[in-house]
Amino acid sequence: MELSEIRAKIDAVDDQLLKLFLERMDLAEEVAAYKNEHRLPILNKERERSVLARVTENAGARERYAYHLFSTLFELARSRQAELISSETKVGAQVRASLEAGRDLFPQTGLVACQGVEGGNSQAACDRLFPRGSIMYVKTFEAVASAVESGLCKFGVLPIENSSNGSVRAVYSLLQERNLSIVRSTRLCIRHELLVLPGVKMGDVTEIYSHEQAIGQCSRFLETLKGVKIIPCGNTAAAAKLVAESGNRRAAAISSHPCAALYGLECVNGRIQNSDNNYTRFVCVTKNPVIYAGANRVSLVIAFDNRPGALCEIVSKLAALDVNMTKLESCPVAGSDFEFIFFLELEADVRDPSILAMLEEMERTCAQFQFLGNYAEV
Repeated sequence: MELSEIRAKIDAVDDQLLKLFLERMDLAEEVAAYKNEHRLPILNKERERSVLARVTENAGARERYAYHLFSTLFELARSRQAELISSETKVGAQVRASLEAGRDLFPQTGLVACQGVEGGNSQAACDRLFPRGSIMYVKTFEAVASAVESGLCKFGVLPIENSSNGSVRAVYSLLQERNLSIVRSTRLCIRHELLVLPGVKMGDVTEIYSHEQAIGQCSRFLETLKGVKIIPCGNTAAAAKLVAESGNRRAAAISSHPCAALYGLECVNGRIQNSDNNYTRFVCVTKNPVIYAGANRVSLVIAFDNRPGALCEIVSKLAALDVNMTKLESCPVAGSDFEFIFFLELEADVRDPSILAMLEEMERTCAQFQFLGNYAEV
């Protein structure tokens, strides 16, 4: 046969497949109505295994392809059933309350808790998120969370991820422990410089101060230094302030160019970071969850049973709804026997009923599920 003839036959088969697929989805909706009436769970693993066993047995040499086709059909049917089955979930209630609270535009003012001192990257992130905001500086990430949790500050700004050095695990832990909600994020291009007192040469430096993240982002440069002590401190701006106020002519700080001007220091080396494409994401957090207009990013923390295919089931839920996953990172649970939680970020808006239904189904099936927020990045 000519190629055109083969394609014509494929088109005819596709028409039949579409008709049967729509018929199957209609039946899945009837199943959803029955499950809803009798309060049955959406997932019936025993039934799915039985169907997959029959399909693979009858598919012969193409059993692998048949298996994946029917697995996808199951996921699509489950996604549709999740939209139709009504059951109150924690994430559903949280989303509805958050949408109700976020009817107004994102505020441009407010008291914002920020770790560090004037001139830090966190301060720059605060200024971008709140152009007319008031900043209250505190010493630690924990103090930012406490200020927000206690109601002392309505908002807090925290670094959550760096393109070179990965996630800030301490911040993720705070979000989980304090039940804080992400309401907005922004990213800054970070430029690290080695700052010293006026007239100090590179060969004079015997100790360098900076935040642990900045130290990691400049690790290659630091590895070339011999006999120089690397000392972590609160943040990069605090390091610059420390060197300026100490008068120590053997000390240097990994900090930013604005901090050099702010604290009267000089740049002795302006090319010390591992990558020129070095960005840090900052999140704005609140005590009470709010979803403002324009939200298009969802952050989650999940955990599931350690078994084959568990992660694939999560990913397949996203694929069924064409949801792009922008982050998937595993983190070991301290004190456990190689158990992990996962940080997920999705391009999604919970105003879409299918997205909310997917999140509710994930909450039902995951051993641990925490909705950190639906927000916009600016």
